[in-house]
Amino acid sequence: MARPEVLQEIKDAEAEADEIVAEAEADAEERIEEARERAAEIRREAEEEAERLREERLEEARADIEAERDRILSEGRADRERLVERAESNRESAADYVLDAFTEAVHAQT
Repeated sequence: MARPEVLQEIKDAEAEADEIVAEAEADAEERIEEARERAAEIRREAEEEAERLREERLEEARADIEAERDRILSEGRADRERLVERAESNRESAADYVLDAFTEAVHAQT
């Protein structure tokens, strides 16, 4: 093979190698970009899921707080009713006690 032919084959091989390298670099860049896009998508999905779970837990906590509030209010109403009933039942004896004490004080002064 003549020297010019050999040189041409070397140039052709180098050009082909350069083309292969360029295609590989372009493919690598494309894959990197796809990976970045997928990572961004995964991150966005994870953030959405975290927000959904946060809202869900917040709603559960609100419901628990509301139930506890209702329970406390109910107990408070029941306690109040018992105290009112007790006061009502003691009213007559308290009035009798005050009347007796007043009567004794009046008699003590005379």
